[in-house]
Amino acid sequence: MIGVSSVGKTSLIQRFVQSRFTEKYFTTVGVKVDKKTVAINGGELVLALWDVFGEDEFQKLKPVHLAGASGYLLVVDGTRKTTLDQALELHERVQKMLGPTPSVMVLNKVDLTTDWELTPEVEQDLRTRGWQPLRSSAKTGEGVEEAFLALSHEMLGREK
Repeated sequence: MIGVSSVGKTSLIQRFVQSRFTEKYFTTVGVKVDKKTVAINGGELVLALWDVFGEDEFQKLKPVHLAGASGYLLVVDGTRKTTLDQALELHERVQKMLGPTPSVMVLNKVDLTTDWELTPEVEQDLRTRGWQPLRSSAKTGEGVEEAFLALSHEMLGREK
């Protein structure tokens, strides 16, 4: 899980692994690891989900935080357009650290439609640039399973 602070990385993992959501905000300190087994391509894949702290002015991602990653969800808060630019910068840095690595962009908090700042034009621009952004809501569960399965498919596709 890659993204700046408060985009919903922890909430997405909680929704995916434990089928729950809380309104309480807890800042991730360091890295928290969860696991979940998913059925995919007629088999099972065990995902080790690293909830890496949100990058901000005090905490910066380092290669040690990403060591061994097979892929990552790049999480954007759709109610804060600035998190998209920050996520794209993070993506570039992660790709330099890891080399070509499967990733899926998730536009989170789609349940907050009145606060949504990412226009259809912005989303179309992302598609033009090669992204296939998925919309999600950790609160309602919308798109959460799909995001993790999309990443699973990406990772398996690269291993063939």
